[in-house]
Order: sequence, then C-alpha cells, then structure tokens
Amino acid sequence: MHDLNLPDAVDAHFFDTPGDAALALADAVAKHLAERLLIAPRASLVVSGGSTPLPFFEALREKPLDWARVDVLLADERWVPEDDDDSNTRLVKENLLQGPASEANYLSLKQPGDTPADGLAAVERALADLHLPLDVLILGMGNDGHTASLFPDAPELDEALDTDSAAIVAPMTPPSQPRKRITLTLRALNQAGFTALHLKGDDKLKTLQAACSDIAQVKEMPIRAFLKPGLQIFWSA
Repeated sequence: MHDLNLPDAVDAHFFDTPGDAALALADAVAKHLAERLLIAPRASLVVSGGSTPLPFFEALREKPLDWARVDVLLADERWVPEDDDDSNTRLVKENLLQGPASEANYLSLKQPGDTPADGLAAVERALADLHLPLDVLILGMGNDGHTASLFPDAPELDEALDTDSAAIVAPMTPPSQPRKRITLTLRALNQAGFTALHLKGDDKLKTLQAACSDIAQVKEMPIRAFLKPGLQIFWSA
C-alpha cells in the first residue's frame, strides 16, 4: 500500500497513529522555524484546517520558540464569520495559538466583505508584509486531489495556479463546496523553505497514489503542483 511511485526527492514518513505523525511533524516544523529565526527577523508558518492537524497543533504550540516573531496564517479559509463552526480561523486560534504559541502574530484570510471578492483588497492589505517565499507550509489534501482551496472544479483555478500572476490570494467558488472560500495562490504557496503534506487514512493514501500516477495534470488534481523535490509527506493510519 505504501508503494506510491513518488517523484524523486519526495520523502514519505509513515506512522502507526495520528499522534506519532503529529509529534514527528511538530518536531520538524519547530526545528525549521528555530533555524530560520536564527538568521531572519521573522518566520512564516502556513497551516491547513480540518481535523487531521489538531494533534499537530497541540504538539507544536508547546515548542519553546520565539513565537512573537512567527507569523501564522492559513493556506485557505471558508468565507464565514470566526464564530461559525466551519471557520478554520477559530480552529487555529483554539488549538494552535494557545500556551507559548499564543504570542504568535496571526494573519487572517477572513476580512470584512459579503463575499471573498468583496474582501479581497482587505485580505491583500492584511498580508502586505508577508515575506515570500514562505518558511514553513503544512498542506492537507482532499479525496478529489485539492489542497488549500485549489479545487479542480473551481472556475478561478487557472488564475490561482498561474505563478506568473502577482496575486498571492484568490477568491474561490467551487460548485462542489457549500461555502465560498479564499486561498493562497500557487505563487504564494510555491517554494516554501519546508513543505509538508499531512495525511491520515487509507483513503488519502489512495488519492495520493492516483496523484502520483500523472503529476503533469495539475488541474485535475492540484496537489500535483506540490509533488516535487523537497516535499515531506507525513501519513498515519
């Protein structure tokens, strides 16, 4: 089952439990952030929402980093109020930005506006000081091969995947999803100093196997844009 036919220089780490994967990922992320903070005034950490990252958040938040110099943001967000059950901002604040990590600087992708398009300029202003390339990027993946809010059926996908575009955020309205979304673009997500794909379950392993079968067809499964040298995959049963 672990025969994924991964591209060269993509490393996969397999764990028996989600807790084991979370601890290993937290160690790797903390090491990279600490090393970055030795040579830079600030470090950026981009995380993903959902249930899979929760044990990772709980492990990472206790790491003895200079959290006041870490900028935390989501790879994507649903366009909902922070008190909504579907808000990943609420998820991050309640599970990652606690304890030592409460000192981190949170950059919110959800800004005022009825729609992501209405709030786009405000989001761009909120991210104006974000330095690219990103330092640490933690991605998830859906069973359709989407990552962040780069959904195969989103009408805005071409623009969001265009690395020649200056845009670092894009509104996304995939018909398959009940909520409108805002996402970092491929240009913003590309070339992070450390990129990990955090997965749980055999279904995600099968999806990854399908993605590895033809990495050139990025629009069909946008996770393929990240299946390149340097990617670290952390999977658990």
